[in-house]
Amino acid sequence: MAKNDIPSFFVYGEPSRSLDVGFLHVETVMARRSVHFGHVAPHKHPSMGQITYWFKGSGEYRIDEQTWSFSAPAISFVPSKVIHGFDVGEQSDAIVVSVSDDLLAAIEPQIELDLDTSMMLIGDGPDPGWARLGTLLEMIADEYRDEVSKDEKVLVGLVSVTLSMMARLAGAKNIHATSPEGALGMALRRVIDDHYKQAWSVGRYVDLLATTPHLLDKAAREVFGQSVKDLVLDRRLLEAKRLLKFTIRSVEDIGREIGFEDPAYFSRFFRNRAGEAPAAWRRRQIGQEP
Repeated sequence: MAKNDIPSFFVYGEPSRSLDVGFLHVETVMARRSVHFGHVAPHKHPSMGQITYWFKGSGEYRIDEQTWSFSAPAISFVPSKVIHGFDVGEQSDAIVVSVSDDLLAAIEPQIELDLDTSMMLIGDGPDPGWARLGTLLEMIADEYRDEVSKDEKVLVGLVSVTLSMMARLAGAKNIHATSPEGALGMALRRVIDDHYKQAWSVGRYVDLLATTPHLLDKAAREVFGQSVKDLVLDRRLLEAKRLLKFTIRSVEDIGREIGFEDPAYFSRFFRNRAGEAPAAWRRRQIGQEP
C-alpha cells in the first residue's frame, strides 16, 4: 500500500488479508485501545462489512463525507470499501461485528436492510427497540466469546436479526426483496461498484445483468431515482471525493484512478457534478483557505 492511499485493514491496525468463507469476528472497540487511543483514522475494509454498536460514551463517527455527533446508544452499518473512522472519549465503548461479504450476501434475502448502503442510527428517547437491539448485540458478543458452545448458525441468526432490527428502527423499506425491479436495481449497484472505473457503456451493464435497456433503466429509476448513466457517474464522483479528502494524491493521479486519462476532462466532470474544481473542493474539505 502506498503511503498516500486510504488504509485498508483486516480489523483496525492489522494489515488487510484474505478472509475465510463465512468469516465473522466480534470484539469491542476498546479491546484495541492501545492501537488507537479513541481516535480511529479514516480507513476501509476491502471484503467485509461492520456493525458497530455504541453501548456507552459519546463521540463523533464519520462515514465518507458525513459526520455524526452521538451519545450511546448508537449503531452503524458500514459495507466493505466504505471509508469510516471515529473519535471517542476514554469512557466510550462499542461492540463491533465484522462480517465477510460472502456471508452478508448469503443472509441478505432474509433481512430488511440494504447491505450496499452505510447507515448511522442514534437512540432518541425510551424506544423499546433500542433495548432489544442492545440485548441482541450482547448475545452476539457472549456467543462469540464462548469457545465451548459457540454455534456459528446461532451467531449468523443473531446477526441477521440485528440487521433487520436496524432496518425497523430506521423505518427502511425492503424494496429490493419485494419487486423484480428492486432486485435488478440492487444487482446493478453491485456491478457498478465493481466496474465503474472502466468507463463501460450502459450496454455493457445490460449484457452483464442479462436484461434489456428498458428494464435496467426502469429498475435504476424505481430504486434510486436516477438513470443508469447517472448512477455510474455518481459512483465515480464518490470515489474521487474519497481520494481527494483522505489522501494526498495529485488531482491528475486521482482522475486516472477512476478512469479519466485526460486531467482536463476529469476536472470538467468533477466541476459539473460537484459545483467546483477538484482542487478547490479538496481545500474546502480540509479547511484550507484558497
